Amino acid sequence: MSKERARRRAEREAERARAIQANEERQARRSRRRALLAGLVPRPVRFYRQGGLIARRRRAQNLAVALGFVIVQAIVWMLWGSLFLSFGVFVFSLLLAPVVVTLAFDRRT
Repeated sequence: MSKERARRRAEREAERARAIQANEERQARRSRRRALLAGLVPRPVRFYRQGGLIARRRRAQNLAVALGFVIVQAIVWMLWGSLFLSFGVFVFSLLLAPVVVTLAFDRRT
């Protein structure tokens, strides 16, 4: 009985060793392939912006919103010199900007 148990244990250990070796070989192949591909295939780099109509329109709209934001901040700062009021208008403008974008530049139509 104990010889049978020892034989089964030896088989299990041999199978486990084969599985570990196969896993190590798979990992080594994977790392060699990654190293090879990293040396051969350059990573794509874009030096240009998208020039489509939608991209240009979105850039113009974002510029308009940013310019409006800065103008509002400048007007509040010049009319009322209060730092507390300027900070309050800044926070309010940050919260209101997405609403303005949605209402002014609704892209669903």
